[in-house]
Amino acid sequence: MIRTGAVGAEGFEPDEHVRFARYRRAFAEVAPEDAAGLAARVLTDPETSMASCAVCEYLDRRAAELLTGPGFPAWHREMAGATASDPFAVRCLRDWALLRAIVLDEPWAEERLLTAGNRLQARLAEESAARQVLSLLAASGRTRRVRNIAASRLRRFR
Repeated sequence: MIRTGAVGAEGFEPDEHVRFARYRRAFAEVAPEDAAGLAARVLTDPETSMASCAVCEYLDRRAAELLTGPGFPAWHREMAGATASDPFAVRCLRDWALLRAIVLDEPWAEERLLTAGNRLQARLAEESAARQVLSLLAASGRTRRVRNIAASRLRRFR
């Protein structure tokens, strides 16, 4: 179990780098049914950006594993509840849900793609074969790089 608490509490490691390493190890070993509880505990760490990074690293790994499988929706709901207090984790999960919808050719809103993180937009510009995605990113992607990559790839499909 990962211990969190105020400085001076028994078992509390004051160095956030050491805690981050422990959190990463704990996420690598956590049983799927215990992951939401672990994420919620880690997010109580006083170093919020470090805790958020540890949780999002886990979310990225697990979401990639579950992305097209039937377990993704339930996992997503559970993790969304456990991470609701952390804006970075909320955005991370939202981006993964959007990626799933695009990959599975399910309905998705253009506004969600336009407000998605740079990392997701770049990934889609580089990897997506969906004309709608590439057209939208070529016209309105967040960065020049995303717009250029999407436009270049879109030209290849014509």
